[in-house]
Amino acid sequence: MLGDMNKKAKLIMLVKEKDTEGFIEEYEEIVADIRCYVEGRHGSEKWANLASFSEATDLFRFRKIPSVEIGTDMYIVFDNVRYDILSVENIKGKGMYIEVLAKRNVPSDGKS
Repeated sequence: MLGDMNKKAKLIMLVKEKDTEGFIEEYEEIVADIRCYVEGRHGSEKWANLASFSEATDLFRFRKIPSVEIGTDMYIVFDNVRYDILSVENIKGKGMYIEVLAKRNVPSDGKS
């Protein structure tokens, strides 16, 4: 059901801090290196049931990380591509696995 979690990815958060002069500084912080299952969008029954997330391009499943609350303000980097998190679900409500629907982030110059 969960698939082989043998792909490596990084869970990243954009952190904003105000310096002593009042300017906001942004930097990326790696929250965790994860092993995950990745499934691209295709015509399966699973994706047909997710029609409301028409923006989602990929699905990621991985073990829940203790004391880390995963949210849509984070993103995943997989194969050097950034995926913006659209939704986060606790699989079967057991607190063991997380399922994330994400959208591939394509730079504005059109290159991936």
